[in-house]
Amino acid sequence: MSQINQSITPNAKRLLWAGFTAILAAGIGFGVRGGIFANWAQDYNFTGTELGMIGGAGFTGFCFGIIIGGVIVDKIGYGKLVIAAFVLHVASAFITFGAAPGPMAYSFLFWGMFTFALANGTLEAVANPLVATLFPNARTHYLNILHASWPLGMVFGGIIGWTLGSGENAWPWKWQLALYLVPTIAYGIMFLGQKYPKSEASAKGLKIGAMFKDVGLLSGAVVCYMLYLFTKGTLQPSFAADSNVPNMIAAVVGIGLLGVIGAMTRFALGHWLLFVLFIAHAMIGAVELGTDGWIQNITGAILNPSEGKILFVFTSLIMFGLRFCAHFIEKKIGLSPIGLLFICSLLAVAGLNLVSAVQTFGPAFGALAVYAIGKTFFWPTMLAVVGDRFPSTGAVAMSLMGGVGMMSAGLVGTPGLGYFKDRLAAEELATAAPALYAQHQAAKPSSFLFFQEATAIEPQVLEAAKAAAGAKKLVELGETDPKVVALAATLTADQQTVVDADIRGNRRTLKVDSLIPAAMAVIFLLLIFYFKSIGGYRPLSVGEAGATAPAAPAPRKEPASV
Repeated sequence: MSQINQSITPNAKRLLWAGFTAILAAGIGFGVRGGIFANWAQDYNFTGTELGMIGGAGFTGFCFGIIIGGVIVDKIGYGKLVIAAFVLHVASAFITFGAAPGPMAYSFLFWGMFTFALANGTLEAVANPLVATLFPNARTHYLNILHASWPLGMVFGGIIGWTLGSGENAWPWKWQLALYLVPTIAYGIMFLGQKYPKSEASAKGLKIGAMFKDVGLLSGAVVCYMLYLFTKGTLQPSFAADSNVPNMIAAVVGIGLLGVIGAMTRFALGHWLLFVLFIAHAMIGAVELGTDGWIQNITGAILNPSEGKILFVFTSLIMFGLRFCAHFIEKKIGLSPIGLLFICSLLAVAGLNLVSAVQTFGPAFGALAVYAIGKTFFWPTMLAVVGDRFPSTGAVAMSLMGGVGMMSAGLVGTPGLGYFKDRLAAEELATAAPALYAQHQAAKPSSFLFFQEATAIEPQVLEAAKAAAGAKKLVELGETDPKVVALAATLTADQQTVVDADIRGNRRTLKVDSLIPAAMAVIFLLLIFYFKSIGGYRPLSVGEAGATAPAAPAPRKEPASV
């Protein structure tokens, strides 16, 4: 049997495809949600920042699921967590579908997305360490296959929005979103009655404190800071805008949890490399998933909504296909996982800047192809690096890092892009037509982290203008539907000015976004130099990995990959 097909249990492939189907359900829900942001803005008068916060809840809940699940999975087993995830997936549908126009709409959508993400996180606390354990000789390959289901889910989600989200026979957004329950039922059946292996760390009898040692205070601080941001953001709406209570409570939560990690590890500092990987993965969450949450909206505004959906499906198909090629890239071309991450970072920078400049549909295909290739290998390859270099952490480090990535997507990427869309579009309109901007300012300001507050364009005004401008573009392309023609005829000069400002703001937002993979490229380049200095990148066993000293160099009889 070839090394790539070696596994440690006869049902390895069934467990792999069950995990694949579970992540597929998450991808479909995510893909559909990206296409119905405009529905929520129109129905509930949400600003881009509010939509970003709701979309962000679709990531932050993931963190709790994967962190809690990752800590306990080696103790209670994979099966119980699969059952919990299934129940949460079904419950999230009922919560989300309770949204109706009124003051409670935001809460239903926020907590529905949070519960959905909690289910996704719980599943990944199972699937990631499970696949890493099942295929110890080809983690990069099989983790990329596992996560190929995410872009495939986005393809299905994009097609749902493309075919069922518009036109005379369009489905209500709740019906569209409900389709993620189909693969949910499928993965429940596929996992049913299966036996699961133990991780290498669990099989060797390592205690939870030992599994946390490489995490230590350094990487623990990254996790706790993300939890601080989440707690603060969750509590803020319940207090006055100038109240410091949410900050104080969030600080107690973050510092308290860091103290717990310190006590568990006897205040071990942790491995510096794992800390760097956690920082890099926070950036990956922000630039990959945060951008994915907005990309249909942004490209749909620059071109038209239908073309935005087509491009979203196109880029997701590229990711799906390429994730089956990780083994070829690693073994045949000779790129190590770190080298692959470096190249992908450069491509992501180029892709985002190219997308920001597109004017027509054809060039947009090429620009988004570059971006899609760049982001394809980020997430699963980072998980493989942690599995390779820190096997003594069991499911803990892999799950914590995944949680950091998703929490960053929810707290930094999605709301951050929403904020910059609001701010930069408003700046463009204020420059082009100050009186028009003064007339159409949103009632609520947009804010994000330490950046200055910005006053967005009134969401309903913006969406109405975009709808009319989009209809005009379709008519120019030959659309003859009477409703589309009638809507195009309503476009006013003021509305076109608003739409043009929004497009310029979207272009600037993508350029700001490209700074994140630029920083990642610097990190991965430095890690390439580090691994060269110790003999090259290679997987380690539990006995070799330690929190206080770098691993021994690779044997000289094998050429080291870079």
